[in-house]
Amino acid sequence: MKTFLSREDLRKKRDKFIVPGVKHLYSDPPHLVRGKMQFLYDETGKEYLDMFAGIVTVSVGHCHPKVAAKTVEQVQTLQHTSTIFMTQPMVDLAEKLAEIAPGNLCKTFVTNSGTEANEAAIRLAKLASGRNEVIVLKHSYHGESHLASSLTSNHNWRPDLMPAAGIAFAENCYCFRCPFGQKPESCNLECAQDVERVIQTQTSGKPAVMIAEPIQGVGGAITPHPEYFKQVKKILEKYGVLFIADEVQTGVGRTGNHWFGITEYGVQPDFITMAKGLANGLPIGAFITTDEIASHGQKQQINTFGGNPISSTTALAVLETIEEEKLSQNAKVVGQYIVDGLKDLQKSFPILADIRGKGLMLGVEIAGPNKEPMAKEAAYIVEEAKNAGVILGKGGLYGCTIRIKPPMCITKENADTMLSTLKKTLEKTAKIPVA
Repeated sequence: MKTFLSREDLRKKRDKFIVPGVKHLYSDPPHLVRGKMQFLYDETGKEYLDMFAGIVTVSVGHCHPKVAAKTVEQVQTLQHTSTIFMTQPMVDLAEKLAEIAPGNLCKTFVTNSGTEANEAAIRLAKLASGRNEVIVLKHSYHGESHLASSLTSNHNWRPDLMPAAGIAFAENCYCFRCPFGQKPESCNLECAQDVERVIQTQTSGKPAVMIAEPIQGVGGAITPHPEYFKQVKKILEKYGVLFIADEVQTGVGRTGNHWFGITEYGVQPDFITMAKGLANGLPIGAFITTDEIASHGQKQQINTFGGNPISSTTALAVLETIEEEKLSQNAKVVGQYIVDGLKDLQKSFPILADIRGKGLMLGVEIAGPNKEPMAKEAAYIVEEAKNAGVILGKGGLYGCTIRIKPPMCITKENADTMLSTLKKTLEKTAKIPVA
């Protein structure tokens, strides 16, 4: 049987050999050594219910038997050739993506990560439009490269170096903290109109593309008004601006009704980018676009590891598993069950100030009576839940949003475990008034 370092010894070794910018989620991090569907296990054998899915990445469950079997079979058959050689898995995956993507999206470029997918999509959008400027939303997160981090509107993830040029930021649809001080029922979606103001005042009037997450992930599960993207798309069309839906976190069924989160808003994008849950944890990313847009990218491009047989085979198995096990439908049902449970808790614990999201892409903002962010309390909740055997995420600009984005195989019984643990954790937090 394999032996593992203690968490104390592993932490010392990590601190010695890993760059300091790679931070821990926890002040006392467990040493995770095994996963099985919606559960993780540390070196002592302790079980954790995973409600964060490796940062919204384990879509069908840790080490899903069918998916793992397909991966192992491919590892033992053909591991790598690069995109300049012809192999079937990448093409089969692209065919499947064309089948499930909305509208006339049909041409795919496969990469290693969401960062690369976003970069590649923006490059092609600039080529196709003959323009250069990019519009993004505030509180966004689009990746870790220089350009992708420059597109990120959150100082916690922005580069310390000079950011890339030609980027303009519009207000997002953050109803709980409306940047215009409005109420959703009477605001006339001023946040959507801000996109036009940004085009008119921060760009040449001819930007190439806008990139936006249907639900902001790192931003704290910020979920736009149902009509928001419809209005934004009309403005973009008025100015001839292409639209990229960044589905790195919301994609492949997580929002509960459709394969992609943007479809929830009744909008057809020009690109969809994806990664994370697409291969259940193996490195992969991709964008899909129209035949017409793709025709503008004739110059040779290569991605050494993108589209490799292992990740492509795994991704195809993941998509098949989501269909066969009806995991998107499960995300909708269990997601709503979690929301209902959170709203019940909210009656006794008002610092659960805003509950938002769709399907299993959920967030709870921890805030005081005047909406003051309670980051310390959020960190405490996440740490204590971990100690009790439940893994939760944390994010948002203010670090006060609990992120609930588990593998899509979770059950209502698992949800009850999380809600019970959260209740006990809230009761232990001194600053939370308990009814």
